[in-house]
Amino acid sequence: MSSPLTLKGKTALVTGGSRGIGAGIAFELGSRGADVIIVHSSPRSADKAQEVVKKITSLPHQPKAVAVCGDLKTTTAPAAIVAAAREWLKSQGKEDKINILVNNAGVELVRPLGQITPEDFAGVYDVNVRAPLLMTQAVMPYLPAASRVINISSVGSRAAFSGMSVYCSSKAAVEGLTRCFATELGHNGTTVNAVLPGPVQSDMLENIPQAVIDIQKNNTPLQHRLGTVEEIAAIVAWLAGEDSRWVTGQSISSSGGWAMY
Repeated sequence: MSSPLTLKGKTALVTGGSRGIGAGIAFELGSRGADVIIVHSSPRSADKAQEVVKKITSLPHQPKAVAVCGDLKTTTAPAAIVAAAREWLKSQGKEDKINILVNNAGVELVRPLGQITPEDFAGVYDVNVRAPLLMTQAVMPYLPAASRVINISSVGSRAAFSGMSVYCSSKAAVEGLTRCFATELGHNGTTVNAVLPGPVQSDMLENIPQAVIDIQKNNTPLQHRLGTVEEIAAIVAWLAGEDSRWVTGQSISSSGGWAMY
């Protein structure tokens, strides 16, 4: 059954949109009518990004989509991404407005205390924390009233996993950004929320220790299983729509009940 076109006429920008959860989010937003700008990190991911573009533009209602390359490890990428997005919107005869920003791009690190280097810390925080901040600032001038900013955090932000202190703390920082952004952007009806997935069956899960995954599955009330990309994408799409207009500054556990806030 096709999704209702609740986002028709909207433009969404999704970072980390070439694979995994990001690709699923981009497709779900497109399936609900949004035109989608898919940000990927390097020429190596261009083919994957184009696959997502093709999947979106092949939908029956023919939403528009484009892939934009930008390495969010750098401080210059956000402004360059937004400039490229504006040029594309102009080429499509659309206003240079971005209604939905999904800060999804992220990196993981599994390294025990005592072996973490400053470079490890910077590598994670530059992408997981600094990039959402700079992306939101870059998009701000082009956010119309009642826009949506959705940050992808993790249940790890409030959990204690051995060897994952840098990653988990970076996702806790994303929650802090979310609450503060919500207070600053809410004057015109714009909402800012965070989605906190539990373990999801995707390629990024391969970097997480199996013992951590097994513990989470065994303690997940709903069916003792992993989540799916589609389930996370549906939550993001709801937050992107009009029905979520009275929800802001929230961190939503999307984990089958593994984490209950």
